[in-house]
Amino acid sequence: MDVITTHLNADFDCLGAMVAAKKLYSDALMVFPGSQEKSMRDFFLKSTIYVLNFTRLKDVDLTKVTRLILVDCQHSSRIGRFADLVGKPGVEVHIYDHHPEASGDIAKTDGLIRDCGSSTAILAQILREKGITVDPTEATLMMLGIYEDTGSLMFPSTTPDDFHAAAWLLQQGASLNTVADLMTRELTAEQVSLLNDLIKSLKTTVLNGVDVSITHAFVDYYVGDVAALAHMLMDMENLEALFMVVAMANRVYIVARSRVAEVDVGEILREMGGGGHATAASATIKELTAIQVLARLEEILRLRVNPRRTAATIMSSPVKTIAASTSIAKARRLLTRYNVNALAVMDRGEMAGIISRRIVEKALYHDLGDLPVSEYMHTEFMRATPETPVSHIRDYFVGRNRRFVPIFDKGKLVGAVTRTDIMRTMHEKEELYDLARHVEPLSSKSLERKMHKHLSERVVSILRDLGKAGDELNLSVYAVGGFVRDLLLDIGNYDIDVTVEGDGILFAENFARQFGCRCKSHQKFGTAVLIFPDGFKLDVASTRLEYYASPGALPTVERSSLKMDLYRRDFTINTLAICLNTDSFGTLIDYFGAQRDLQERVIRVLHNLSFVEDPTRVFRAIRFEQRLEFHIAKHTENLIKNAVKMNFLDRLGGKRLLNELILILREKEPLRGVERMAGLGLLRFIHPDLRYNMTIRHLFEEARKTMDWFDLLYLDEKSEQWTLFLLVLTDQLNHDQFWGTCTRLSVNERYKVRLFEMRKRGVQVLDMLQKAAARQRMVRRSELYFSLRELAPEILLYMMAKSSSDQVKKYLSLYMTQLKNISCLTTGDDLKKLGVPEGPLYRELLDMLLAARLNGEASTREDEIRLVRAYPGVVKLQQK
Repeated sequence: MDVITTHLNADFDCLGAMVAAKKLYSDALMVFPGSQEKSMRDFFLKSTIYVLNFTRLKDVDLTKVTRLILVDCQHSSRIGRFADLVGKPGVEVHIYDHHPEASGDIAKTDGLIRDCGSSTAILAQILREKGITVDPTEATLMMLGIYEDTGSLMFPSTTPDDFHAAAWLLQQGASLNTVADLMTRELTAEQVSLLNDLIKSLKTTVLNGVDVSITHAFVDYYVGDVAALAHMLMDMENLEALFMVVAMANRVYIVARSRVAEVDVGEILREMGGGGHATAASATIKELTAIQVLARLEEILRLRVNPRRTAATIMSSPVKTIAASTSIAKARRLLTRYNVNALAVMDRGEMAGIISRRIVEKALYHDLGDLPVSEYMHTEFMRATPETPVSHIRDYFVGRNRRFVPIFDKGKLVGAVTRTDIMRTMHEKEELYDLARHVEPLSSKSLERKMHKHLSERVVSILRDLGKAGDELNLSVYAVGGFVRDLLLDIGNYDIDVTVEGDGILFAENFARQFGCRCKSHQKFGTAVLIFPDGFKLDVASTRLEYYASPGALPTVERSSLKMDLYRRDFTINTLAICLNTDSFGTLIDYFGAQRDLQERVIRVLHNLSFVEDPTRVFRAIRFEQRLEFHIAKHTENLIKNAVKMNFLDRLGGKRLLNELILILREKEPLRGVERMAGLGLLRFIHPDLRYNMTIRHLFEEARKTMDWFDLLYLDEKSEQWTLFLLVLTDQLNHDQFWGTCTRLSVNERYKVRLFEMRKRGVQVLDMLQKAAARQRMVRRSELYFSLRELAPEILLYMMAKSSSDQVKKYLSLYMTQLKNISCLTTGDDLKKLGVPEGPLYRELLDMLLAARLNGEASTREDEIRLVRAYPGVVKLQQK
């Protein structure tokens, strides 16, 4: 059996080519492998296409297919279930495609692949050469395919073959009126909205002399036929090269178009797993977020737009060198002195090798510091010339894991290219895209006004002083993170983090000396705390990046740029920075579209492995969502569900999990956070038997009321809100399960024992009080006091919330507001004067006197003395 098919999301060129192929393979079934672009679906509904006898995929027995005819496609990943036939013994694969042959992964046994504006034109020429005619309907369908893929014969990719094929089809009776009607499609409401976002974010940058345009958008639903929007943008803005990145649901789609030879979009997108030809290409990416895709696209564009860029344009000169006889120990001092990671080793005027910092450190670790560097230097290295393409050096770095390439001109060492040089070529120029373009950028004056509105004049002055200190050291200084986020949301926040591009500790120590405050530094982490005389504190850190050795592990930190420092953070809304240097004070830095996400009130991660590397971010996402009344983006929520499914949160240490839980339970409305945790399946990581239900919900609401009541009492004793709500959350666990929960959360051992015992005691007393209330038995004030006196406020509030009896609530309220602070007037010294010997009898007497006062049986000191003298134990002593 023969089958003609094409790629998923087929367009008109696919349809026209399939119709043409059917004329060559008359017995073949025409089958679409999956969905079609929206324009195709509409066409099916409006036309008589069904008379052409397309077969549904579910009606095809793949085991009987002996020949697969592919049109407009060479990739097995794009043909759905038909990929199972590729490489299968006894199955021929014929391919007819206008994309470059190197772009595919399917080896053809027959067919034709050549450069052309459309696949339909290739097949039309074969039909014409064989003398095979087509009817007007078939000719119209084939003309439609040619017109769509060549932009009505106006795209730069159009070839003479497309014109010849169109002329022949016109002779066969193709209706240009029908083609024109179908090519002129009205945009849907979703497409109009998406196009508006794409226009807003469009940015054009001159890259190596070529205007390269990039646009991006985020939508949580699927929008069909986005390629048509790329065509419209190219025409509307008269662009030379366009890369359109659209995040839809769980995928990122890239559509690229080029009208200039310098930008081969097919080559560029092949590096991102896509395909196409020099003027039109596309890619679909599932593993990365849009932010990561844009960053990767920028890296590729920096290197691929102008492949003629050479080593001469980026090399460093002169080159630091070292003699072959120099000792390993001295080499380390030179590496440190020059602040480099590798040195060229010279022997008799010739370069003999390369010694790296990594090798030097290893040698010193093994006590080899006295040996010459010639013993351990790299003697195999790339010998580049000034004309060597940058791309070749980059591939050498990646393939050989090297970081230093010497440049020779006529045998003489004239320069060197390092990995830093390569990175600089990618990032030293203007950003190719701007994730913040969806919103009107805030001016520095606007940010200054917000600072004066939400901060004291003293704190604003401190921020300016930080900038001045940075100017003196030639360091860039920024306020970053949650402080900036809250400032833009008009929320006051004095928890200010400052980051420095350079040595943060050096900066902090210099600032402290200059402005009369204390500096507490942490060399291991490269951070410092500035403590001002009035107690105000500022955290200072060097810009850094982090990487994780395993899921859930603590990060390893390295010095880096501001952009990489912000990229390591949890969510886009926390990636904002404000420059504090004098000339740029108040300038907002937004690399990752944080302003847009603040405006849309959305929580979005920066990369797909965010929750794998640091699962605590799951709880932070919930906390920010509930506190700020935002919503977690659909893709981010899917990543959370994946982290839950893969049990990555099991790898969290108890203390880290407890810290995140405490922060959620300290929120103003902790119930919302707990409900979200329950909905995402997170409670089982606290304890496997932990459940959320309406009983727990009611208990949370009651606990909130009791906490508010307690706070209004303005008592000297304070309560820990998180402890109360932890008790509420774990209410349905038995005592052993509660102990297990505290163990899982690594609660401090002494506090765990105390909390466990108090919870156990509190439940027992509550049961006693409720039984007494049910029997209408009055509980004496002394009984109430001695039952409750060992319990912390959190346990008492938990009991009050848990009780359904108004009488029990009154008992608890009475104890907390009155009885708790009552004490007897008689002291141990008084008892001693009365001749009572020291010992256990003291406690017995003092408790008796306190009970008497609580019950109204003693009100003065004389009453108490009388009761002591009449106490049987004292009477017996006196009789002796």
